[in-house]
Amino acid sequence: MAISIYIDADACPVKAEIYRVAERYGLKVYVVSNAYINVPRDPRIERVVVSDGFDAADDWIAERAGPGDIVITADIPLADRSLKKGAAAIGSTGVAFTPSSIGMAMANRELMSNLRAMGEITGGPKPMNPRDRSRFLSTLDETIQKIRRARP
Repeated sequence: MAISIYIDADACPVKAEIYRVAERYGLKVYVVSNAYINVPRDPRIERVVVSDGFDAADDWIAERAGPGDIVITADIPLADRSLKKGAAAIGSTGVAFTPSSIGMAMANRELMSNLRAMGEITGGPKPMNPRDRSRFLSTLDETIQKIRRARP
């Protein structure tokens, strides 16, 4: 069974990097978003535009991703759902979510949400830097190799 990559694409800053890696390995990529996004003309890259309903892209990915697949997302609840389905999950800065780390990530997300609600924290995530992109590429490559080694 082939490895598929599912991108939670609305705010993903590493789509171009994913396309290059997928081309090198010949992997299928699903670019899932709530709005039209340009994707390369490649039969292995499929654009999926879902409704603009809350979590529609996350739900589409979570229903389809499974063992041997990779989900690229900054959304911690989607990463958690993906891991529970047996897929690998990687954040756009190259941090791999694991069954042992996702609980802490979920708790940290809740804490930050509460601090934002109280006005203690404003602003969003830091911008991507070259080190983040490099770490992402390395983590994606390592994840693909690990999945390939685990297959019979």
